[in-house]
Amino acid sequence: QVQVVESGGGLVQPGGSLRLSCAAIGRIFSIYAAGWYRQAPGTQRQLVASITVDGQTNYTDSVKGRFTISRDNAKNTVYLQMNSLQPEDTAVYYCNADVVYTTESMAMRKSDYWGQGTQVTVSS
Repeated sequence: QVQVVESGGGLVQPGGSLRLSCAAIGRIFSIYAAGWYRQAPGTQRQLVASITVDGQTNYTDSVKGRFTISRDNAKNTVYLQMNSLQPEDTAVYYCNADVVYTTESMAMRKSDYWGQGTQVTVSS
């Protein structure tokens, strides 16, 4: 069984920083690609940042220069470093990971998983 677990959210003042983590747990071979999404109350979930299997990154315009997505392949973990946080960054942040894993019969599979979400609140 594969799980994707986020951590690192919390309450921070405007201008502050947080680092979110997204760990794939289970019989993991690798995280092929991943993205961080966020959803504020009353809005649709939007893609914030993404990273490909070879490390190419992409960001939505509102976070360019402030957020950095990265990956640690040895730990099967993807990070989102968020700097210069503003109240409009307040949302539940979700990780979506395309995970390569092995079954009990040692077959390799690739499936898409969502984490449970972590709350980020930017407020003074």
